[in-house]
Amino acid sequence: MEHALFGAGCFWCVEAVFQNLKGVEKVVSGYAGGRIANPTYKEVCSGLTGHNEVIDITFDPAVISYKELLEIFWKTHDPTTLNRQGNDVGTQYRSAVYYYNDAQKQLAEEYKQKLNDGHAFPDPIVTEITAAPTFYPAENYHQNYFNLHGHEPYCQFVAKPKVDKVKALFGEKLKSAVA
Repeated sequence: MEHALFGAGCFWCVEAVFQNLKGVEKVVSGYAGGRIANPTYKEVCSGLTGHNEVIDITFDPAVISYKELLEIFWKTHDPTTLNRQGNDVGTQYRSAVYYYNDAQKQLAEEYKQKLNDGHAFPDPIVTEITAAPTFYPAENYHQNYFNLHGHEPYCQFVAKPKVDKVKALFGEKLKSAVA
């Protein structure tokens, strides 16, 4: 098993995007990239800790590659908005790829360059690509959030469209119970 660590806005949405993919063993919402150890949600939301809402993905590279995870990452959020995803604004919502090794770093940088060179987005990508900092799991009530609270308005208006996009673009990569 390998790990991928991504920030792409609210971790509830990002978790929902990745957790039903074949080869993804586990997705944990949490925090990374800040100045204090073991931050709380309230501290991260203050914007004063420097942490990012992220997801830690445990995946089987024999079933789904890191490159495939990157493709889904790039296509399910707006990597051109600095410290913002939709109405969620703040440094904790920044777009980031945190790599665990040189191969992940190279793939992320090449993918970002390819997207920029091909003008895949109207604006340049602002996603940071940096070595994985310490990951701190978020509080239990943040885990598996969309599956437990998908009926709530935020989930319906923000997370569900991302999940639907994954089903439309990557349906063949979904676990059979979800497809």
